[in-house]
Amino acid sequence: MRRLGWWFDVLLLAALAGLTALLAAGHLLDLDLAVSDWAFGFQPAVLHYPSYVANYLGQGGPFLALGGAMALWLAYRWRDVRPIILLAATQLFTIVVVTPIKELSSRDAPRSTLPNKAEIFNELAARGEYNWSYPSGHMVNTIVWYFTLYLLALWVFGERVRRWQTLIRVAPPIIVFWTTVYLNYHWLTDSIAGLLLGIVMGRVMALIPWRTLPLPSWVPFNPQQPSAGTGGAQPSQPADQQRVVG
Repeated sequence: MRRLGWWFDVLLLAALAGLTALLAAGHLLDLDLAVSDWAFGFQPAVLHYPSYVANYLGQGGPFLALGGAMALWLAYRWRDVRPIILLAATQLFTIVVVTPIKELSSRDAPRSTLPNKAEIFNELAARGEYNWSYPSGHMVNTIVWYFTLYLLALWVFGERVRRWQTLIRVAPPIIVFWTTVYLNYHWLTDSIAGLLLGIVMGRVMALIPWRTLPLPSWVPFNPQQPSAGTGGAQPSQPADQQRVVG
């Protein structure tokens, strides 16, 4: 799949900026409140508990555990530190980009008891369990982390993983979008913002040739080229990696 040009990233960022401006001006708050009130009032067990479990698809802990296992295996088999660098970079990238935006936006989550909890840039936003709601980190995770997990799985299991690409990289954002809004972990606009930001971040990650990333000579486990007989599937080359994201 051919990757869309930089104009698409600009369009997504413009949409994110526009959404933030609308919220700052007091627009869309009624929509967020209406969706939240509906979700609070419609919680049958047949929907609530499966949604609660499915929401773990957007949690960082399972990503680190699964990704860490694959990255360590690859590093051992290839004698190459790059899979671990990919994992660490994913974690650092999400923290460095998302955390400051959450801090600056000062928005409480729907479960907060603050009367004006839906407002953004809210000086009264609580400093505790329910703050840092905008944008949804769950949604960012389902874009950025699933790119990393897919790439690691492609390196571990080979080309047959490609047949599962759509499922791995499209299903989690859809599921997590629904569950975070339905369970009132985030406002509807939080999840939209997280989706926009996550797509841009995922596309940035996909531009980096992780498998052949240049490293200083003093870095351990730094082969110049992947060698035959390293065991396991051979990785895709950078040009092929770009086909992964489209």
